[in-house]
Amino acid sequence: MTTCSANRFPDRSTDLCHWHFVLLVISCCGQTLAQESVQPQIPAIETIRWEEDYSYLRNDSGRVNGFFDPIKFIPLSRKSYLSVGGEVRYQYEYLRNANWGEGIQDKNGYLLQRYMLHTDWHLGQHVRIFGQLKSGIASGKAPGPDPPDEDRLDLHQAFADLLFSFGSLQSTLRLGRQELSYGSSRLVSVREGPNVRQAFDAGRLMIKGQQWQADAFLSRPVETNRGIFDDGSDANVRFWGVYTTREFPAFLNANADLYYFGLEDKQAVFEQGKARELRHSAGLRLWSNQTLVGYNLEAVYQLGSFGRGRIRAWTASAELTCNLEKLPWEPSLNLKTEIISGDRTPENPDLQTFNPLFPKGAYFGQVALIGPANLADLHPSLTLHPARNLELITDWNFFWRESLNDGVYGVPYVLIRESSGSRAAYIGDQLTFEADWQLQRHLQLEAFCTLFHSGSFLRQTGAGKNLTYLSTRITFKF
Repeated sequence: MTTCSANRFPDRSTDLCHWHFVLLVISCCGQTLAQESVQPQIPAIETIRWEEDYSYLRNDSGRVNGFFDPIKFIPLSRKSYLSVGGEVRYQYEYLRNANWGEGIQDKNGYLLQRYMLHTDWHLGQHVRIFGQLKSGIASGKAPGPDPPDEDRLDLHQAFADLLFSFGSLQSTLRLGRQELSYGSSRLVSVREGPNVRQAFDAGRLMIKGQQWQADAFLSRPVETNRGIFDDGSDANVRFWGVYTTREFPAFLNANADLYYFGLEDKQAVFEQGKARELRHSAGLRLWSNQTLVGYNLEAVYQLGSFGRGRIRAWTASAELTCNLEKLPWEPSLNLKTEIISGDRTPENPDLQTFNPLFPKGAYFGQVALIGPANLADLHPSLTLHPARNLELITDWNFFWRESLNDGVYGVPYVLIRESSGSRAAYIGDQLTFEADWQLQRHLQLEAFCTLFHSGSFLRQTGAGKNLTYLSTRITFKF
């Protein structure tokens, strides 16, 4: 896999890398646009790449449905095949008054580059091997890249599946480095928004029935280091759990998720200090994706120990979506709200701060300023479709501290502003405009503009300047 890096942004090597990418897009997309207009049934490229299935090409070998089909299904034998895929993503970001004006400021913005390449080996009906390399590069970021920004070259996934069945039950035993994602990605996700995704070294058993499925795992998260092939399991953290889903098609296509996650962190940090954390999370999610009205309700309770104190934390969230597809531009209205517990008394060893575990990186928008801990928020949004494959999204998020004795946490899960004795609850509001254009199956263009208005808490506890975030992103997948 070839990557393009730069010590400063912009420079000649970065410009050459841009032109190579543009030429690749032009050469490939002209052919795929024509072919896919004739073959609209080609499946979408998934965010989690091991979920893709190109076995349908086995019986379609005499006809090419897309430019990349020759490498999506490479026959190895009558029952075995190899599939190859990858991703190239460029993202420019600019932050005015980063961290609300505290610390070193970047006046020019910076470039994030992501390169990923995977192979998927299906060896008969019972064995599968999946491998994926990653390269994330941050150019020109002051004072330097954060851990999710850069990992110059490393092994992202490498796992083996053993597939077997018992009657109507389909089971998969998976061992190795892999991505984990559950539910709506509130607690466990692949961290798609940031430049470098999250992986785990894990053992995992997946069982699927006709209207239910269960997933059990034992893992250690993989640390993101900036060098070449230097990522390894985090020796301080263990993560395990069970996640179950049950479908109720007769009841308005409802679904119910019931789950448990366990976490041990030997060096956990909260406002009240640093200590060993042993946390158990039990959750229930009720959801439905009806055409007209959809909902997503979720509640989680956490208990355990932090140092010599007890953990008692919780969260509850509600989301309602109304899709008006018969109106011009097919508007979709969405309203989210959640409340997430914070610590009541920092001097007391007991801890009430909720731990979001391994949430999606862009939790409250692409800029990811505020993390899901010690928080109450209200989040209305509107999505419009003025043209085919074009989405325009406007959302406005309002943030308050749930506990006045706890600070504000970010993404990844770190304390970014201590309470400092402030009795102000209001953190601020965040207005975002987003445009997503799926030019065709392989190519996506995105643009983001976020305006964050600082509230009384930020102004009372340090620099509290208003923040502006601008970003453009182009992603090419095959």
